[in-house]
Amino acid sequence: MKITLFTQILAMSFLFFSCGKTEKSSLISIESVAVEGGLISGKTDSTGQVKIFKGIPFAAPPLGDLRWKGPEPVQPWDGIKTCTENPASPMQKPPVPFFAWSEEFLIPKEPISEDCLYLNVWTAADKADEKRPVMVWIYGGGFGSGGSTVPLYDGEDLAKKGIVVVNINYRVGILGFLAHPELSSENPDQTSGNYGILDQIAALEWVKKNIAAFGGDPDNVTIAGQSAGAFSVNALVVSPKAKGLFHKAIAQSGGIFTRNNGLVTGIRGAEERGKELTDQMNLSLADLRKISPDSLIKIPGRYGPVFDGKVLPSVRQAFEEGKFSDVPLLTGWNADDRVSGNQASSPEEFKANAEKQYGGRAGEYLQLFPAGNEVELQETLKTIGLLGFGFQNYTWARMQSKKGQKDAFLYYFTRIPPGEPNYGAFHSAEFSYALHTLRNWNRPFEQEDFDLEKIMSAYWVNFVKTGNPNGEGLPEWPIFDPENPLVIELGAEIKTRALPFWEQMKFMESIN
Repeated sequence: MKITLFTQILAMSFLFFSCGKTEKSSLISIESVAVEGGLISGKTDSTGQVKIFKGIPFAAPPLGDLRWKGPEPVQPWDGIKTCTENPASPMQKPPVPFFAWSEEFLIPKEPISEDCLYLNVWTAADKADEKRPVMVWIYGGGFGSGGSTVPLYDGEDLAKKGIVVVNINYRVGILGFLAHPELSSENPDQTSGNYGILDQIAALEWVKKNIAAFGGDPDNVTIAGQSAGAFSVNALVVSPKAKGLFHKAIAQSGGIFTRNNGLVTGIRGAEERGKELTDQMNLSLADLRKISPDSLIKIPGRYGPVFDGKVLPSVRQAFEEGKFSDVPLLTGWNADDRVSGNQASSPEEFKANAEKQYGGRAGEYLQLFPAGNEVELQETLKTIGLLGFGFQNYTWARMQSKKGQKDAFLYYFTRIPPGEPNYGAFHSAEFSYALHTLRNWNRPFEQEDFDLEKIMSAYWVNFVKTGNPNGEGLPEWPIFDPENPLVIELGAEIKTRALPFWEQMKFMESIN
């Protein structure tokens, strides 16, 4: 290491004297980069082009009395901290492949720990003053699983395209989103339950303070995520605590615009569930903080962000009132992005449910979502499930276009990945194309897939750089217009088309 440092210093001195400059060189050294807390070292990729730093702490470990508290500042360290290996993923059940999600979509089997507030950086910048655009990736997993080191989230190839990629961890499940009256009372904001979102905000604050050391531009940061990561991006766009920490937003298959979205709850209801938990277990909050994390995650329950008015206000209301971060938006969903919808077992039951739910508008609803026979019913149930995501992203693009000044761009992903299992253009199928990580996915990809990966990743990188996905040699992606809603279809053919299910979308819009 000393020889390497000496060689770099010698090279820097040569540049100084040969160019006649008086300022110090700002070459980025993988042996020593100064960040908040101390010095870190990293490694390079196999080509030597990309510098990789994994497991950089952005907050103190949320252990002991810090469990269920907002993230605290980084604890300084002595010497040079080696940041070359995957950090621990947040506490969750062991990863097991299911549905279409093979191991490439999951966190590594280890390490998994409550001590998880770390991030990873990929940069191909040579100097710290290059001001490359930054993309901060936020993972999905239903707020109960996921982590920054999923193989398909690797940032190496996007870094080669001229941006700095940052993948962050945040607490999930009961450790990330437990609300409780006592937790709220000990918080200056008198609220609880959004620790995972506060982790994301702390990571963005770290990026603002430190990313220049990696050649990144703290004034050109894009937040991006898929599924729960897109929910998170939506939360950050309306959170007053995240204001000014980012400048563009990418949201893939997710948003929080419907009243009953299943993942986000109101503060009072969330607190009541937390109180029921401690009552049932006959434990105080202090006792609960002493329980091992392995035992905690075995407690049944589903946890997610909380509408508390402090960290997370009502998303729809924030947009209606213009109280959101007005930034360019790239968003969309997949052709087989299904969630559970009306699970009626027969056309008769479906019609009865429609009349009960929509009253005088039931006839209009049944015209748009027909169930005259079993075939129609199954197709309609598929459509309802699909629109569980599609409506969120359409609504976000519509409201950004109407309430904001910055442009929105909407996509519809239709490519079915080759091989088995075949679940169509399933939930999560698109992000490996966009992140240029097909090489890490064990599927028999064809040239058509690699061509789509090249184009999609170019769109994403262009958007991160400029706020517009379009660029030389790419099919034109239209700015979203609510009065003439066009999307770009990303599939076997890349083309502009009318918004799918627009009539159904408008009906859903009218009842939300």
